[in-house]
Formats: sequence, C-alpha cells, structure tokens
Amino acid sequence: MPRGRYSLHDPHDHTPLGEEHFQCAPGPSGWRYVSRLTTPAGDQRGSVDLALDDLGRPIRLEIHAGGWQVRGAALDGVTWVRTDPTGTHATEGNARAHAFTGTSPAFLVATARLLRLTPSSAARVRLVALTDPVLAPRTVDQSWALLDSEAHATDNGPLTVEEYQVSDLDTGEQHTVHIAGDVVLAAPGIELEDLESPPSVFR
Repeated sequence: MPRGRYSLHDPHDHTPLGEEHFQCAPGPSGWRYVSRLTTPAGDQRGSVDLALDDLGRPIRLEIHAGGWQVRGAALDGVTWVRTDPTGTHATEGNARAHAFTGTSPAFLVATARLLRLTPSSAARVRLVALTDPVLAPRTVDQSWALLDSEAHATDNGPLTVEEYQVSDLDTGEQHTVHIAGDVVLAAPGIELEDLESPPSVFR
C-alpha cells in the first residue's frame, strides 16, 4: 500500500499551495485513494476519498475543500451533490462525462486507469473538473496520449514509468504527466516528495 506525500503548487506562477498526504491500494473491486490536504503553514485544508471499480470508473468520490463538499459517482455519466460550508444548501449535478478530475494527483491515476492506453495510442475523454477553492464543477475535454512506457530497475524489481501527454481540447494547452503504477512521479503543479513503499502494480 503506497503511502507518501506530494507537494502542490500553482503550475503557472509556482505559488506553494500546500501538501497532500496520501495512501492508496488496489482492492478486490478496483482501487482506492485517501488523502488529507494541508496549507503551506501545515493547517488542514481538505481531503480526498476516491474509489474506482475494476474498469477505472469512479464508484465513490468524496472531496472536501474550503468548507465545501462534493460527493459523486459514475451514474448516467457522472452525478454529484455539492454542499455549501453551512450545510444548508445542496445542489445536484449531472454531466455526460466519463469521470472526475481536479488538483489531486489521484485524478491523474484514475484517468490513466480509465483509458488504459497502449504505447503510441491516444484517446479523448470528457471529465468534470472540481476546481479549487470551492469545488466548482465544470466540464472539460482532454486528449491523452501514452508517449512512452519504460521499465526501470529498482531494489524491489522493475518499475514501469509511463509518460503521458495531456492536451486541453478547449485551450490547446499541453503538459506531460509521469505515472508509475498508482503514484504520480511528476506533473504540472505536483511533485512527489516522499514515498514509503513502492507503487502498486495494477493487474
């Protein structure tokens, strides 16, 4: 069960956003990721709990940030309920999308699991992005391409690192994501600072 810590920063001006302390593991029905987010000062600022089924679809998502909460799942596309900080108002949403995305590295692993690309292949995907700081939902269209998959020798055996090119189809903006198993090694705004055990290998 990988357990570790990511540092998060603004991908444009590199302002530190804090850290994400996580643990994740494959299970009998898919994969689960749990994390807590802290500010640069170390204060609690949110959490992520994401469970995927064996096909990479989100069967349960609960995310907290800025006092807001979103619970969602893959249902008629994706469906969610967003609750305000007072807990008095809840709004439901639904979109013809494949999954969720956001600032957490968990969503990058989840999208890679959903697409299951082979080297030199690409696919389009529609996602509902839950944007900080109030988890406002918006639909985004992306193209993912698996540029390279390379095995690196480690003390625990070979570690396969996959390099993806992710393109925002609305803006044309492109960036690169490196993933090993269920851990993001590098992506815009994300740096892996600490990892206590090797990434899990998916079946």
